[in-house]
Amino acid sequence: MVIMSVASRYQSGLVEVAFKQHVSDRTHWQKLLKGKSEPVDLASKRDELFDLASTALTGLQNTYGLQAIQFTLDAQAQQFEYPVLAYPEKVKSHNLEKQPFLEGQLLGIKGQYLILDNCVINMRKYTGYLVDFSFD
Repeated sequence: MVIMSVASRYQSGLVEVAFKQHVSDRTHWQKLLKGKSEPVDLASKRDELFDLASTALTGLQNTYGLQAIQFTLDAQAQQFEYPVLAYPEKVKSHNLEKQPFLEGQLLGIKGQYLILDNCVINMRKYTGYLVDFSFD
């Protein structure tokens, strides 16, 4: 869900700093890969975060101008669902640097993770790697 518009990447970073005082940006990736997550009312969470960070956000607007840092209140939440045939009972991560060969049946995709029948692999971790891929 889009919650703000900013004029520059730098200002985006400043907004992130204001938010991180109140919200962790860490993902509990093992919990994420064990099953479906509970639905969250993103509009109410957005409003709560705006209230918590209001002093810092107002300061940014005063520094950079109202046109540079804008609240987005009318954006609709986007939902992405990828089919997962089965979630792992125990999450075991595969490291291509330690074991360069990986074989398994793809059971699903959750975020940046491929869920295989024998492990999960964080594909974002391997950005820039050259890999060979084949399937039967």
